Amino acid sequence: MHKNRKAAWLASSLLAATLMAGVAGAATQPAFTSIQPETFSVPGSLSNAWADFDKDGDLDLAVSLKGGDVRLYRNDKGVLTNIGAAVGLPTSGKEIRGLSWGDYDGDGYLDLLGGSNVMPPEPNRSFVWKNEGGKRFVDVAEKIGLTIPGRISRQANWVDYDNDGQVDLYASNRAGPNQLFRNEGGVFRQVFAENGVTDGRPTVGSCWFDYNRDGKLDLFLANQSGATDALWRNDGDKGFNDVAPSLGLDAPGRAKDEGGVGCAIGDYDNDGNLDIFVAVYGASLLYRNKGDGAFEEVGKVAGVADPGHAVGAAWGDYDNDGYLDLYVTSYEGEAGKQTPLDRLYHNNGKGGFDQVLTRESPLNAGDHGVAWVDYNGDGALDLSVMRGYSPVGGHFLFRNDLPAPARGRGLSVLVLDAKGHDTRAGAEVRLYDKAGKILATRLVSTGGGYNAQSATPVHFGLKSLEPVTVEVSFMGNDGVNKKTLRGVDPRAFSKKPLVIREGGGSGPK
Repeated sequence: MHKNRKAAWLASSLLAATLMAGVAGAATQPAFTSIQPETFSVPGSLSNAWADFDKDGDLDLAVSLKGGDVRLYRNDKGVLTNIGAAVGLPTSGKEIRGLSWGDYDGDGYLDLLGGSNVMPPEPNRSFVWKNEGGKRFVDVAEKIGLTIPGRISRQANWVDYDNDGQVDLYASNRAGPNQLFRNEGGVFRQVFAENGVTDGRPTVGSCWFDYNRDGKLDLFLANQSGATDALWRNDGDKGFNDVAPSLGLDAPGRAKDEGGVGCAIGDYDNDGNLDIFVAVYGASLLYRNKGDGAFEEVGKVAGVADPGHAVGAAWGDYDNDGYLDLYVTSYEGEAGKQTPLDRLYHNNGKGGFDQVLTRESPLNAGDHGVAWVDYNGDGALDLSVMRGYSPVGGHFLFRNDLPAPARGRGLSVLVLDAKGHDTRAGAEVRLYDKAGKILATRLVSTGGGYNAQSATPVHFGLKSLEPVTVEVSFMGNDGVNKKTLRGVDPRAFSKKPLVIREGGGSGPK
């Protein structure tokens, strides 16, 4: 056996054996296997964003590195190969802090935005690499008005905030005002420049979702350096209003070295209302959406308020039991020598979580980016994490080795617009049983992990394979527009997503 292959095989075998052993508690660590560790062990890995850039039916991986390298790993039946340089993405230059996939021109091919994070006097800017037919990428940021000079880049969101059918852009700034850009036929113009969402607090995480279910996407901001957080309610033509103080979502009284970093939106208690987890320098927060326009902070009661340096977070039902679990990347130690201190919170289905990850686990590998993704299409969510704050690191991918019966209890739903394009970030997907009882809710991602936005199907774990009703809520200026499919047999979509188009036909991909 080749030396490198033998080392990779031994590492994978050790990983599987370690994880299968489990730990004491209400839940044990799940079995995962490290994939292509010799390929992905690259220091300085920051953000990870997944999307099917070439429309071949599987999800590809974009990674930003500290040295300016933007890698694009094409997925060929579960084998990932870096083609970034070959398709026109940079291999060096300004450090790219975040990556976001979005089809800004509505041509059916997902484009990629990256924003820089360099120290003055070197100038910062953003890049938009237009996807030309899945063959190559060309930077068009200057042409379309999105260089965003001076921005210390953090989260960027491709969302249709005004429901006009065109994807707009929100750009968070770690050291200056955030900016919202309206898409006007493929060219972008800043709006609300003097107020509202042009928030001057040091923002790292920004998540859009319709918290009050009025058909308009609202904006939650996780703010650093002692600043309070925000929830900007979208009031349409009247602009945005920060309702965080009145709803108890602002987290006042922080020290200067505390603050929000990442946000993750998910319905963890399956009541149909989207909740907010905030990864914090300090004690992390979980806001339960009560469904009447109010929230309650339940992080400590639910068991997810561990203090420290939490950075990224992602919801995902890794064991297909019907409840969202939560992975949080975190780190400890002095600057330049930080080590991961990650947490995997297993949802116990009773409103709380059990932390099942040990320091010694090979899964304890990330300090920044994190994403749950079914990269090999087998029905179980895999784990993608990034380690960038130490001399060693990487963008690690762990395959979920969930046993076959449980692996088959998954349903993926791909939400598209009427033209069949992936532009409906912020849409909501709900499952109901045959009696009409809600089973679970998922949000078509508007961004998360760590300064990343993926474009992937939403994933549901299922307690059984009984037929379900699938309901998609699309945002609209006349309120929420729903599309419903009844009698969906999950077994028919075990190896492919159920595709639902806005106002059009639905079927397998």
